[in-house]
Amino acid sequence: MSSEKIIQKTIAFVKEQLINAEGGHDWFHIERVYKNAQLISKSEHVDTFTVALGALLHDIADSKFHNGDETVGPKIARKFLFKLNVDSTVIEHVISIIENISFKGGKEVQKFRSPELDVVQDADRLDAIGAIGIARCFNYGGFKNRAIYNPNIKPNLRMSKAEYKASTAPTINHFYEKLLLLKDKMNTKTGKKIASNRHSFMELYLKQFYNEWDGNA
Repeated sequence: MSSEKIIQKTIAFVKEQLINAEGGHDWFHIERVYKNAQLISKSEHVDTFTVALGALLHDIADSKFHNGDETVGPKIARKFLFKLNVDSTVIEHVISIIENISFKGGKEVQKFRSPELDVVQDADRLDAIGAIGIARCFNYGGFKNRAIYNPNIKPNLRMSKAEYKASTAPTINHFYEKLLLLKDKMNTKTGKKIASNRHSFMELYLKQFYNEWDGNA
């Protein structure tokens, strides 16, 4: 089976798997990450087939929606790719991308590195910042019934991975605990350039948010 045919089957599979997913982690999130990855790949020396599969399958079963179980996604992806007779080396590379892409509080040392992971990770992080990142952030906060903002609850920048995953803090705190940190965690030149623009937009948004909160605008 050709690489293009495998990619098309993967797209169809992901669309079906995520048909009822939360709005910030649905097919459209995957599609944006896939497009981001394709754009970034143009300036990087990577295997575009592995990048495509990694981008399409990176959130096939986000642990947030599976009781924190980080093994579900890799298992689903491996089983699917095996059925398509994808080369075992490519499968294991894609699984490593899925297992290592997540922010997880930003404190863990990444156990796997590759140019392909760098591209997919940047592509995913770009969708977490800027205008769409803000929309996704508040959508998930609403999904979890979190407060929008509480001046008495300060952002916690020293959370462990477990604390980060269990946090119920107001949505605005997430800007400081993750979103505003991503610009300096980008891997590729293209990713860094796009992230810088989106970061500036988030800073402008927060300035306006606090002005309105305080009744100054």
